[in-house]
Amino acid sequence: MRQVLTFAAVAEAVTGLALLIVPSLVGRLLLGAELTDAIPVARVAGIALIALGVCCWPGPALTGMLAYGAGVTVYLAYIGFSGKWVGQLLWPAVVFHAVLTLLLARAWFQLRKLD
Repeated sequence: MRQVLTFAAVAEAVTGLALLIVPSLVGRLLLGAELTDAIPVARVAGIALIALGVCCWPGPALTGMLAYGAGVTVYLAYIGFSGKWVGQLLWPAVVFHAVLTLLLARAWFQLRKLD
C-alpha cells in the first residue's frame, strides 16, 4: 500500500510541476486545448498538485498544506506585481494565504520541536 501511495504522490507532484512550468503544453496534451487565458489558474492547480504529492508522501499533512500555502502566496504575489492579471480579490487572497502560511509554519515548527 505504501508503494502505491508513494507512486501516486510522485505522479501528482510531477504533473503539478509540469503545470507550473509549461501549463500550455500540459493543457494541449491533456485537454487538447490552449490555456492562454487560464495560465494563472493552471499554475495554481499545479501548486496544489505539488502540495498534494507532498501531503500524500509519507509524512504529516501539515507539510503539504504548508507547501501549498507558501507556493500560492508567492505565485499570487508575483502575478500582482507583474500587473497582467489583477482582479479585485487578488491582494486580499495574497494576504489571506500569507497569514495562513505563517500560521501553518508556526504549527509546523512547533510540531518539529516536539520530535
